[in-house]
Amino acid sequence: MAGKRYKPMEQTELFEQLNIPEIHHKECKKIITDLLKEELIEVHHKKISLPKPKEDVITGILRVHAKGFGFVIPDHPSECPQDVFIPKHLTDGAVDGDHVEVQIHPDSQSEKGPEGKITAILKRARSHLAGTIRSASLNGEITAYAPILGITKPVFVKPSHERTLHVGDRVILHVDEWGTEREPTRCHVIHVLGHITDPSCDIKAAIEEFDIRSDFSKSVVDQAKAFGKKVLVKEQKKRVDLTALETFTIDPDTAKDFDDALSLTKDRKGIYHLAVHIADVAHYVEADTPLDSEAILRSNSTYFPGTCVPMLPEELSNHLCSLKPEVIRLTVSVLMDFDKTGSLLKHEVVRSYIHSDHRFTYFEALDILDGKKKSPHGKTLKLMVELCKLLKQKRHERGSIDFALPEMVILVDEKGKPTGLKKIEYDITHQLVEEFMLKANEVVARELTERGKTVIYRVHEEPNPENFEDFLTYARSLGLKVPLKPTSSDLQKLFEDAKKTPYMQQLSIAFIRSMKLAQYSSDNIGHFGLALEHYCHFTSPIRRYSDLVTQRLLFDEESEDLDIEQISLRCSEQERVSFRAEMSVKTLKKLRLLQAAYDEDPNREYEATVTRIKPFGLFFELSELMLEGFLHISELDNDYFIYDQERNLLYGRSTGKTYTLGNKLKVRLQRIDLIVMESQWCLATAHPRSPSRGSSRSDKKKRRR
Repeated sequence: MAGKRYKPMEQTELFEQLNIPEIHHKECKKIITDLLKEELIEVHHKKISLPKPKEDVITGILRVHAKGFGFVIPDHPSECPQDVFIPKHLTDGAVDGDHVEVQIHPDSQSEKGPEGKITAILKRARSHLAGTIRSASLNGEITAYAPILGITKPVFVKPSHERTLHVGDRVILHVDEWGTEREPTRCHVIHVLGHITDPSCDIKAAIEEFDIRSDFSKSVVDQAKAFGKKVLVKEQKKRVDLTALETFTIDPDTAKDFDDALSLTKDRKGIYHLAVHIADVAHYVEADTPLDSEAILRSNSTYFPGTCVPMLPEELSNHLCSLKPEVIRLTVSVLMDFDKTGSLLKHEVVRSYIHSDHRFTYFEALDILDGKKKSPHGKTLKLMVELCKLLKQKRHERGSIDFALPEMVILVDEKGKPTGLKKIEYDITHQLVEEFMLKANEVVARELTERGKTVIYRVHEEPNPENFEDFLTYARSLGLKVPLKPTSSDLQKLFEDAKKTPYMQQLSIAFIRSMKLAQYSSDNIGHFGLALEHYCHFTSPIRRYSDLVTQRLLFDEESEDLDIEQISLRCSEQERVSFRAEMSVKTLKKLRLLQAAYDEDPNREYEATVTRIKPFGLFFELSELMLEGFLHISELDNDYFIYDQERNLLYGRSTGKTYTLGNKLKVRLQRIDLIVMESQWCLATAHPRSPSRGSSRSDKKKRRR
């Protein structure tokens, strides 16, 4: 009953859910009576549930949205399975990352979860802020913009006799007074990173802003170096020798940490023998060591344009644990046999060592498959495509939806200046790697579950009905047909139909936005997006702590005091922090590209697609940059525009001009403010004028599986 899946239910329904034979119902009724007497459960309207806490007060970590509201992640999910929503006016001056006490409103339970207010700040997450000087008046009053506090929270900076501060200086501030809802935050400068016009400061600022751990202590580095640069012969003992297998890696062209390698053969009976080899990080990073302590604090690697803040020192992440070609590497191999239809026949997980034959980039592998290049591994690559298609069909049959969205990679020079964008299509090479990794993750999760282990599951809850209904309304507004209560096959058909329209990307993004975030949990509630009952992360132990713990669980090497629930919380929390940091830098880099284009041609026009309609204006996406912008209704032609909620459109009272979802626009940039990361736009048909209220604040956010 303490699990996330449980909803209050009647006694007969409870017995049915637990598959209790009728012969035992009488005894179970006595048990329920005893539990009621002991006040361990309660009944309301004939439905059984755990009793509500006498005081609906919990503690947890606050995560604040850019718009000011937040969610508190409970310290103990068993007490409160859902994150608690905190309205902007009830944050009580707490900032992102603070450890807080929350009083939950007793009547706030809904599909969105409980709502509460912060009653106490138990521990501040930080003593410093990253910010940018926004104003410096002649009378000595200096203000800064600190992203973590939001644009509406003033930050007063104490003048320094040691340095003169200028508008645009990116600074690290020590907090003297946090202030309140009405009182400003007061700080003094402890370090100047550089100026907002200098792109080399972008990542340094993000590391400070989001409190990303970037430096390794001497003890951690020394431990990593102590393993040497080669795999010793003695370390290969008691392992399965898989060096005779044809093995190679397929990764992005910029990758340095190769977590996984692949081998595949097919015998005369048509049986596929797939081996997914994963770097044996657990061999090097043992529990309760300096390396382990640092890894759990980081929980994951953080990837910025052109660089990476790794979870492990590069002596391991880029060298000894990286499955480079032509060298022996220690691995954990998942050996799987599939029949002609792609059904799994059997599997085995072994500690092994391999000798990778080649390091493919996705582009190189695709050229070989397309016949543009020749390779001795070409036959195996084609065989991998064959098995990939079978596994994709299996996934389709169980109801999983495949988006195949492209990725926009930002190219930067050695000084961090963005030089352009590269669109990476989700082609068959990406798909085959993903299918094999998904299957390995599923197989490992199922094996650990069957062995009775407490697992760090990768879970994905079903969507909130209200959000999902908004998505369906959006899909229908684009002219796509979808039933009132669609099944998984209906949704699959919806996206197949959308591929024939210009709306596939917008529809996919809207669908992702309607979903809940995937996260880590010791409670196996399944993975809605993948339509899987058992799923965990296992295939990237160099860059994810959850995968490292999973490796230890496989070989019974976990520490005695292992707290899976707390590790799950930590990994989920840090994943969100890293994602926000990455998106922040990507957005700033895109704005720098826009600024450079504007400086070259202020009248340049951009093609955009309307993605959201609001009473006060419309949101659009620049197809060229995959960046979201906004136009206020005052910017829409020379007319008074009215919002039609039922049809979700804006129409002009005089002209009858309408703006609907999916409309194509031509827009022109008016102004960029790099300090607060805002861009202001107008329709390309409009005459140049002073900056408007139309703005863009953030890149679209893709939710990770």
